Amino acid sequence: MSARDMSMKSMEAVGNSDREKWLLLFADDAIVEDPIGISIFDPTGLGHYGKEEIAKFFDEAIAPNRKIEFEITASYECGQEVANVGTITTTLSNGQQVRVSGVYTYKINNAGKLIALRAFWEQDKVEFLS
Repeated sequence: MSARDMSMKSMEAVGNSDREKWLLLFADDAIVEDPIGISIFDPTGLGHYGKEEIAKFFDEAIAPNRKIEFEITASYECGQEVANVGTITTTLSNGQQVRVSGVYTYKINNAGKLIALRAFWEQDKVEFLS
């Protein structure tokens, strides 16, 4: 399975709020950085290492939302990595929608598991739609 395929599986699992399916995509020593650096999701800016921290990230950043939709406008795959360019529109639990434009990278290992999911987006450029 390619890195692009894994990125699509990741987006599908997140869009369906399927925690278990999403976690199964990751290697035990994987990292999630969404966004990269210090944020409300990662006060240390060091990323979420390992399945336990990735599961906690899902519970805090993904699960509380009503809906998460991905629109990928370009995708560049090289070796075992892919960079997807696009937007993520999230409907928060209170019904407010926010849109984030960015570059979302996924790297797989030789076993086809995700070892890195990194999101490049700027917090001060988040669009509040409603």
